[in-house]
Amino acid sequence: MRISQIVRIIFVAVLGLCFALPAMAQYIGVLQSAETMDRGTYKLMVAPIMVLGKDGADNKTGFAARGGYAFTENFDVEAKLGLFDQGTVFGLDGEYWISRSTKKNSRPDFSLTGGFHMMSGKENYYDSRGFEIMPQLSKHVSKNLELCGALNASFEKIKDVPPGVDDSFTTLHLVPGIEYRLSDTIDFEAEFGIAINDNTSNYIGAGLAYYLR
Repeated sequence: MRISQIVRIIFVAVLGLCFALPAMAQYIGVLQSAETMDRGTYKLMVAPIMVLGKDGADNKTGFAARGGYAFTENFDVEAKLGLFDQGTVFGLDGEYWISRSTKKNSRPDFSLTGGFHMMSGKENYYDSRGFEIMPQLSKHVSKNLELCGALNASFEKIKDVPPGVDDSFTTLHLVPGIEYRLSDTIDFEAEFGIAINDNTSNYIGAGLAYYLR
């Protein structure tokens, strides 16, 4: 193999890593239970997010916001926004409440969420886009406290990368969390995103959700 070919392979590999890492650092989080909102309810949620660095890399902090509306008793839609040093993320999710708990100590609630997102990269960072799918379970353990769990799969594609560079990857998170009812209109949300593949980083998120009924 000629030296020029070796240099080209190394160059492409480094570029691929550089392009993938900025997009991988963007996490808006789940920050909700498997229950959808009551029909006609509006929601506003804000939360800081910390993405934990891998292999000695620095942690990344950002800010996530969601605004939603419930069209039925089983379906709501949320717009989402993430502000990070590397760029701005925005997108749209739809959640369908498939199975609901109807009495104390019955089965957990189960929902399925799907959506899309785009990242507008800042200087020296590439734009990206992707879609995600997320099954989610939650269970009330007291009047105000709900335990939550989700499997979040996100399929990412980076735009306008040089030829020969892999421009797509998948992130997978197992996301345990809690939802605690502070009042009739405010919930506290907190979660820990556990990376379950090489393209993914752990993250922590916590915030407040406000409901207008």
